Order: sequence, then C-alpha cells, then structure tokens
Amino acid sequence: MDQTKPFFHTLSEFTTILAVKVYRLQADLPVAVPLLPCLDHEAMLHEGIAPHAAAYVEDATGNLHEVVYIPERRRIDVDVVSTIGECSREAHDRFVAGLRQRFASERVHVIGVSWLKGDLRVANACRAQVSLRDVLLGPDLDRTKVAVDRLQIISSLMEKESRVASWGSRTVMTPLLAVAGFLTYQILGSIGSRIGSNWVSGIRYLVVGLIGGFFLYYGLKAVHLTGMANRVWKRSAEYGLILNERRRLRRLP
Repeated sequence: MDQTKPFFHTLSEFTTILAVKVYRLQADLPVAVPLLPCLDHEAMLHEGIAPHAAAYVEDATGNLHEVVYIPERRRIDVDVVSTIGECSREAHDRFVAGLRQRFASERVHVIGVSWLKGDLRVANACRAQVSLRDVLLGPDLDRTKVAVDRLQIISSLMEKESRVASWGSRTVMTPLLAVAGFLTYQILGSIGSRIGSNWVSGIRYLVVGLIGGFFLYYGLKAVHLTGMANRVWKRSAEYGLILNERRRLRRLP
C-alpha cells in the first residue's frame, strides 16, 4: 500500500509538485514529475533512517519549498536549506501554516540552517553556478545541464582541496610535535630548577594542549571541508537526475 498517496494528493491541492525524492518507499504521484532516489540518505548505507518521501513544490506566489513526509512517524519536515534564495520568509511562514492546517494529525517541523554544517556555504557554492529554479522549471535544459556539470567539477575540486588540508595536518603535525617536545625538554631542563616543578608541569601541559588544539582544529577543518564538498557533489548529482527525468517526461506522448 502506498503510504504517500494521500499526502501528495492533499499537497497538490495548494502547491505545484515539481520533483519527488523517495527513500525506501513507493510513491503514487497525482502528476507526472521527476522521480529520483534520496541521495543524501541512500549514500549513508545504514538502516537507521525511516522511509520517507521529499518533494520540491512551488506555491501560488512562485516561491519554492522542500517538504519531507515520514509516514511511520506521522511527521512532515520543511527543509529550508535546499531552497535558500528561492523562498521569502513570508512565503515560508504561509506554507508552514498551510501544512499545519491541512495535515492537522501530523507533526510539522522546520529544519533550519546550520552554521556548523556549513549550510550557507554549500548553498552559496551551488547557487553561484546554477539555481534550483532553473533545474526545476528552466526551459533551456541544455544550458542548465552545462551549469550542473560545472558544479559537479567544482565539487570534485573542493573534495581534493579537503584532502590537501587533511594530509597537510598529518604531515606537519608529526615533525611539529617532535620539535615542540625537544624544545620543551631543553628549555624546561635548563630553567626547571629556577622556576619550580609546578611551573614546569604547567608549561608542559600548556604546550601539549596548544599543539593538540592545533592538530584538532585542522583535523576537524579537513573533515568539515570534505563533508561540504560531498554535499555539493550530491546536490549536483541530484540536479543532474532531475534534468534527466525532465528530458524523459518531455519525450512522453
């Protein structure tokens, strides 16, 4: 049984469904639109994520939204990250209010922008090359495909840059630790008798803490850059799948 059919039927009454992503669900859609897998969660390779369906929709005022329906949890999420720059605050508030009115038995939750995840940086990198509106509604598919290909190349370069940061932190930290340890041993050995054992211990812990903090910072930075590069790549792959589906639907009689 298709658990998403009533949801999409009601959703289509007050929005235009433009594309749908599914994760471990079958979707019976009221209209023929691009249908693709949810790349974000398919790539995680574990079974801890509830099956769900997500849709890009356009409201009556032309603003774009992404809404995620999780049937088994009776929950609807509104993801504002993917539609940054495509939706005004007023339109977002109206859309959320409309969802809560029409889906009174479901919990409606807004997924906001995360600074720690670098959501704005990912969105800006994508929008610098191609807009979500062009992918979903643009008439010139060939030109949009060129822009999506360009975004995918840039995401690959981002991933390589993150590798540089990762290897840089690994290669630099080993000799740095050795030099710092040697200098600390030499300096503290020469002045230790004059400053006392408490100062010696304090300086030793300070040096170790500073070096460890430096290593942790650059390690986390490399991981963060890799995560953002992967998200840009997945966004470009998703856009490519949507364009392919739009081409297929255009060829249908």
